[in-house]
Amino acid sequence: MTGGGVPAVTVRTEVRPGDLGAVIALHGTVYAGELGFDPEMEALVAVPLAEFFRARREGERVWIAERGGRLAGCIAITRVDGETAQLRWFVVHPDARGAGLGRALVRDAIEFCRAEGYLRIVLWTVDSLRAAIRLYLASGFRLAEQKPGPVWGVNVTQHRYELNLD
Repeated sequence: MTGGGVPAVTVRTEVRPGDLGAVIALHGTVYAGELGFDPEMEALVAVPLAEFFRARREGERVWIAERGGRLAGCIAITRVDGETAQLRWFVVHPDARGAGLGRALVRDAIEFCRAEGYLRIVLWTVDSLRAAIRLYLASGFRLAEQKPGPVWGVNVTQHRYELNLD
């Protein structure tokens, strides 16, 4: 994925020093800037993400997208149980949007879940992330639950989506 003098985006699944902080920072800056979320959202990402990075369990993976040595986006799959995976920490830097990176990350995550033998994937998002929701729906996810209310300093409706893989 490249164009007109812009460095290509590369995607890797190995974790390197600095990845944890970069993923947390990208979530914090993107969602504060675009949606007005407060630092509580960043903390909500930081704790489980740190546990994920420390555990490195079978059946789980993170994809780190970089362009020019900087984080362009990420996505992860975590294990809920033997049949269910959770798609988490999906974000694409605004400068890397529009070239198919988000679609490629979601596709890779779904393919990984199939290869690992998961029967379903769940994810949580908020109604204001419309582009991500369109991508989830186009990938076969269906809305399973909604919870309106204030979180991270703003009023949103949290959405839980599911994708059956069988």
